[in-house]
Amino acid sequence: MTMKIGIDLGSRKAKFALLANGAISRLADYDTVTFYKRFGRVDGDDLLLDLAGSGLFSEEELSAASVIVTGYGRNTISMRGALVISEIRAHVSGAIMQTGLKNFTLLDMGGQDTKVALVKGGRLADFVMNDKCAASSGRYLENMASILEVSLDELSSHWEEPVTLDATCGIFGESELIGQILRGYPVGRLCAGVNQTLVKRVMPMLKRFPGEKLVLTGGVALNKALVRLLEMETGMTVTVPEHPQHNGAIGCAFLG
Repeated sequence: MTMKIGIDLGSRKAKFALLANGAISRLADYDTVTFYKRFGRVDGDDLLLDLAGSGLFSEEELSAASVIVTGYGRNTISMRGALVISEIRAHVSGAIMQTGLKNFTLLDMGGQDTKVALVKGGRLADFVMNDKCAASSGRYLENMASILEVSLDELSSHWEEPVTLDATCGIFGESELIGQILRGYPVGRLCAGVNQTLVKRVMPMLKRFPGEKLVLTGGVALNKALVRLLEMETGMTVTVPEHPQHNGAIGCAFLG
Protein backbone atom coordinates (compact mmCIF):
# COMPACT_ATOMS: atom_id res chain seq x y z
CA MET A 1 0.00 0.00 0.00
CA THR A 2 1.28 3.46 -0.95
CA MET A 3 0.71 6.10 1.73
CA LYS A 4 1.31 9.83 1.61
CA ILE A 5 0.84 12.49 4.26
CA GLY A 6 -0.02 16.03 3.17
CA ILE A 7 0.34 18.92 5.60
CA ASP A 8 -0.96 22.46 5.07
CA LEU A 9 0.44 24.75 7.78
CA GLY A 10 -2.07 27.57 7.53
CA SER A 11 -2.03 30.83 9.44
CA ARG A 12 -5.03 29.74 11.55
CA LYS A 13 -5.23 25.97 11.20
CA ALA A 14 -2.75 23.20 10.50
CA LYS A 15 -4.46 20.66 8.24
CA PHE A 16 -3.45 17.04 7.66
CA ALA A 17 -4.43 14.47 5.04
CA LEU A 18 -3.47 10.80 4.80
CA LEU A 19 -3.88 9.24 1.37
CA ALA A 20 -3.72 5.47 0.94
CA ASN A 21 -3.39 4.21 -2.64
CA GLY A 22 -4.51 7.61 -3.89
CA ALA A 23 -7.72 7.74 -1.80
CA ILE A 24 -8.39 9.92 1.24
CA SER A 25 -7.98 7.77 4.34
CA ARG A 26 -8.00 10.40 7.11
CA LEU A 27 -8.30 14.15 7.59
CA ALA A 28 -7.44 16.14 10.71
CA ASP A 29 -6.76 19.70 11.79
CA TYR A 30 -5.24 21.58 14.70
CA ASP A 31 -5.06 25.21 15.75
CA THR A 32 -1.73 26.22 14.21
CA VAL A 33 -0.30 28.02 17.24
CA THR A 34 -1.37 25.24 19.60
CA PHE A 35 0.15 22.61 17.31
CA TYR A 36 3.45 24.49 17.09
CA LYS A 37 3.61 24.93 20.87
CA ARG A 38 2.98 21.26 21.59
CA PHE A 39 4.71 19.49 18.73
CA GLY A 40 7.00 21.92 16.91
CA ARG A 41 10.43 23.46 17.28
CA VAL A 42 13.03 25.09 15.06
CA ASP A 43 16.54 23.70 14.64
CA GLY A 44 18.65 26.09 12.58
CA ASP A 45 16.54 26.85 9.51
CA ASP A 46 14.48 23.66 9.78
CA LEU A 47 11.05 23.20 11.28
CA LEU A 48 10.76 19.95 13.24
CA LEU A 49 7.29 18.52 13.90
CA ASP A 50 6.72 15.65 16.29
CA LEU A 51 4.07 13.92 14.19
CA ALA A 52 4.40 10.72 16.22
CA GLY A 53 3.79 12.57 19.47
CA SER A 54 0.77 14.36 18.03
CA GLY A 55 -1.16 11.11 17.81
CA LEU A 56 -2.46 12.01 14.36
CA PHE A 57 -0.66 9.11 12.70
CA SER A 58 0.54 5.69 13.83
CA GLU A 59 4.21 4.72 13.82
CA GLU A 60 3.45 2.30 10.98
CA GLU A 61 1.90 5.07 8.89
CA LEU A 62 4.76 7.48 9.56
CA SER A 63 7.39 4.87 8.64
CA ALA A 64 5.62 3.96 5.40
CA ALA A 65 4.40 7.36 4.20
CA SER A 66 6.20 10.16 2.40
CA VAL A 67 5.45 13.63 3.83
CA ILE A 68 4.69 16.69 1.68
CA VAL A 69 4.11 20.10 3.25
CA THR A 70 2.98 23.57 2.25
CA GLY A 71 1.51 26.62 3.89
CA TYR A 72 1.96 29.92 5.60
CA GLY A 73 5.65 30.75 6.09
CA ARG A 74 6.86 28.22 3.50
CA ASN A 75 9.35 30.75 2.06
CA THR A 76 11.27 31.27 5.29
CA ILE A 77 11.24 27.82 6.86
CA SER A 78 11.59 24.25 5.67
CA MET A 79 10.39 21.09 7.34
CA ARG A 80 13.02 18.46 7.94
CA GLY A 81 12.21 15.12 6.35
CA ALA A 82 9.47 16.52 4.11
CA LEU A 83 9.13 17.75 0.56
CA VAL A 84 8.08 21.42 0.56
CA ILE A 85 5.86 22.68 -2.27
CA SER A 86 4.20 26.03 -2.99
CA GLU A 87 0.73 26.82 -1.71
CA ILE A 88 -0.67 27.46 -5.16
CA ARG A 89 0.52 24.08 -6.49
CA ALA A 90 -0.95 22.32 -3.48
CA HIS A 91 -4.34 24.00 -3.76
CA VAL A 92 -4.63 23.49 -7.52
CA SER A 93 -3.73 19.83 -7.08
CA GLY A 94 -6.29 19.39 -4.31
CA ALA A 95 -9.03 21.06 -6.34
CA ILE A 96 -8.34 18.81 -9.34
CA MET A 97 -8.40 15.68 -7.20
CA GLN A 98 -11.57 16.61 -5.33
CA THR A 99 -13.64 17.90 -8.25
CA GLY A 100 -12.27 16.01 -11.24
CA LEU A 101 -12.30 19.28 -13.20
CA LYS A 102 -9.46 20.20 -15.57
CA ASN A 103 -10.48 23.71 -16.65
CA PHE A 104 -11.58 26.19 -13.99
CA THR A 105 -10.74 29.26 -11.94
CA LEU A 106 -9.71 28.52 -8.36
CA LEU A 107 -10.51 30.89 -5.52
CA ASP A 108 -8.85 29.86 -2.27
CA MET A 109 -9.80 31.99 0.73
CA GLY A 110 -7.77 31.20 3.81
CA GLY A 111 -7.40 32.64 7.28
CA GLN A 112 -5.19 35.55 6.24
CA ASP A 113 -4.73 35.47 2.46
CA THR A 114 -6.58 34.91 -0.81
CA LYS A 115 -5.39 33.15 -3.96
CA VAL A 116 -6.91 33.04 -7.45
CA ALA A 117 -5.54 30.64 -10.07
CA LEU A 118 -6.39 29.82 -13.66
CA VAL A 119 -6.28 26.10 -14.44
CA LYS A 120 -6.23 24.87 -18.04
CA GLY A 121 -6.02 21.22 -19.02
CA GLY A 122 -5.28 20.23 -15.46
CA ARG A 123 -2.28 22.58 -15.24
CA LEU A 124 -1.69 25.89 -13.52
CA ALA A 125 -1.72 28.59 -16.20
CA ASP A 126 -1.51 31.75 -14.07
CA PHE A 127 -2.29 33.00 -10.58
CA VAL A 128 -2.51 36.07 -8.39
CA MET A 129 -2.29 36.26 -4.60
CA ASN A 130 -3.25 38.80 -1.96
CA ASP A 131 -1.21 38.12 1.17
CA LYS A 132 -0.65 41.78 2.12
CA CYS A 133 -4.06 42.40 3.70
CA ALA A 134 -6.42 40.11 5.63
CA ALA A 135 -9.52 42.11 4.65
CA SER A 136 -10.53 39.49 2.05
CA SER A 137 -9.95 36.46 4.26
CA GLY A 138 -11.49 34.34 6.97
CA ARG A 139 -10.01 36.53 9.68
CA TYR A 140 -12.17 39.43 8.42
CA LEU A 141 -15.31 37.29 8.73
CA GLU A 142 -14.33 36.23 12.25
CA ASN A 143 -13.84 39.85 13.30
CA MET A 144 -17.14 41.01 11.78
CA ALA A 145 -19.05 38.11 13.34
CA SER A 146 -17.59 39.05 16.72
CA ILE A 147 -18.76 42.66 16.35
CA LEU A 148 -22.25 41.53 15.31
CA GLU A 149 -22.25 38.94 18.14
CA VAL A 150 -23.27 36.12 15.82
CA SER A 151 -21.72 32.76 14.97
CA LEU A 152 -19.98 32.18 11.65
CA ASP A 153 -22.84 29.82 10.75
CA GLU A 154 -25.36 32.60 11.36
CA LEU A 155 -23.25 35.08 9.40
CA SER A 156 -23.05 32.70 6.45
CA SER A 157 -26.83 32.31 6.20
CA HIS A 158 -27.55 35.88 5.10
CA TRP A 159 -27.14 37.27 1.59
CA GLU A 160 -30.36 39.20 0.82
CA GLU A 161 -30.69 43.00 1.04
CA PRO A 162 -27.09 43.62 2.10
CA VAL A 163 -26.24 46.88 3.83
CA THR A 164 -23.54 48.64 1.80
CA LEU A 165 -20.11 48.65 3.43
CA ASP A 166 -17.47 50.58 1.48
CA ALA A 167 -14.32 50.46 3.63
CA THR A 168 -11.53 48.53 1.89
CA CYS A 169 -9.53 48.01 5.10
CA GLY A 170 -10.53 45.38 7.63
CA ILE A 171 -9.82 47.70 10.57
CA PHE A 172 -11.76 50.64 9.10
CA GLY A 173 -14.45 48.16 8.11
CA GLU A 174 -15.04 47.39 11.77
CA SER A 175 -15.69 51.07 12.51
CA GLU A 176 -18.01 51.35 9.51
CA LEU A 177 -19.97 48.27 10.62
CA ILE A 178 -20.39 49.72 14.12
CA GLY A 179 -21.76 52.88 12.53
CA GLN A 180 -24.32 50.89 10.55
CA ILE A 181 -25.35 49.01 13.71
CA LEU A 182 -26.04 52.37 15.36
CA ARG A 183 -28.28 53.31 12.40
CA GLY A 184 -30.54 50.45 13.37
CA TYR A 185 -30.16 48.05 10.46
CA PRO A 186 -31.28 44.48 11.24
CA VAL A 187 -28.56 41.94 11.94
CA GLY A 188 -29.47 39.82 8.90
CA ARG A 189 -28.91 42.72 6.49
CA LEU A 190 -25.63 43.61 8.23
CA CYS A 191 -24.44 39.99 7.88
CA ALA A 192 -25.34 40.08 4.20
CA GLY A 193 -23.39 43.33 3.85
CA VAL A 194 -20.29 41.73 5.37
CA ASN A 195 -20.54 38.80 2.94
CA GLN A 196 -21.07 41.11 -0.02
CA THR A 197 -18.03 43.16 0.98
CA LEU A 198 -15.88 40.05 0.82
CA VAL A 199 -17.11 39.35 -2.72
CA LYS A 200 -16.40 42.94 -3.80
CA ARG A 201 -12.82 42.63 -2.53
CA VAL A 202 -12.04 39.47 -4.51
CA MET A 203 -13.79 40.50 -7.74
CA PRO A 204 -10.77 42.42 -9.16
CA MET A 205 -8.72 39.23 -8.83
CA LEU A 206 -11.44 37.05 -10.35
CA LYS A 207 -11.91 39.37 -13.33
CA ARG A 208 -8.33 38.62 -14.38
CA PHE A 209 -9.28 34.99 -15.04
CA PRO A 210 -12.86 34.85 -16.37
CA GLY A 211 -14.42 31.48 -17.11
CA GLU A 212 -17.47 29.30 -16.65
CA LYS A 213 -16.47 27.31 -13.57
CA LEU A 214 -15.23 28.59 -10.24
CA VAL A 215 -13.89 26.24 -7.56
CA LEU A 216 -14.01 27.73 -4.06
CA THR A 217 -11.71 26.33 -1.37
CA GLY A 218 -10.45 27.27 2.08
CA GLY A 219 -12.40 27.64 5.30
CA VAL A 220 -14.37 30.56 3.86
CA ALA A 221 -15.90 28.16 1.31
CA LEU A 222 -18.17 26.94 4.14
CA ASN A 223 -19.95 30.33 3.96
CA LYS A 224 -23.12 29.50 1.98
CA ALA A 225 -24.07 33.15 1.51
CA LEU A 226 -20.70 33.88 -0.05
CA VAL A 227 -21.23 31.06 -2.57
CA ARG A 228 -24.62 32.51 -3.54
CA LEU A 229 -23.24 36.04 -3.88
CA LEU A 230 -20.27 34.84 -5.96
CA GLU A 231 -22.62 33.08 -8.38
CA MET A 232 -24.72 36.22 -8.70
CA GLU A 233 -21.75 38.56 -9.15
CA THR A 234 -19.62 36.44 -11.50
CA GLY A 235 -22.24 34.47 -13.41
CA MET A 236 -20.01 31.42 -12.93
CA THR A 237 -20.97 28.01 -11.61
CA VAL A 238 -19.41 27.74 -8.15
CA THR A 239 -18.22 24.33 -6.98
CA VAL A 240 -17.23 23.70 -3.36
CA PRO A 241 -15.25 20.46 -2.91
CA GLU A 242 -16.28 18.00 -0.22
CA HIS A 243 -13.34 19.02 1.98
CA PRO A 244 -12.62 22.69 1.17
CA GLN A 245 -10.68 23.46 4.34
CA HIS A 246 -8.34 20.48 3.87
CA ASN A 247 -7.83 21.11 0.15
CA GLY A 248 -4.19 22.19 0.48
CA ALA A 249 -3.26 19.16 2.59
CA ILE A 250 -5.06 16.84 0.16
CA GLY A 251 -3.26 18.50 -2.74
CA CYS A 252 0.11 18.02 -1.06
CA ALA A 253 -0.46 14.29 -0.63
CA PHE A 254 -1.89 13.95 -4.14
CA LEU A 255 1.06 15.77 -5.71
CA GLY A 256 3.60 13.87 -3.67
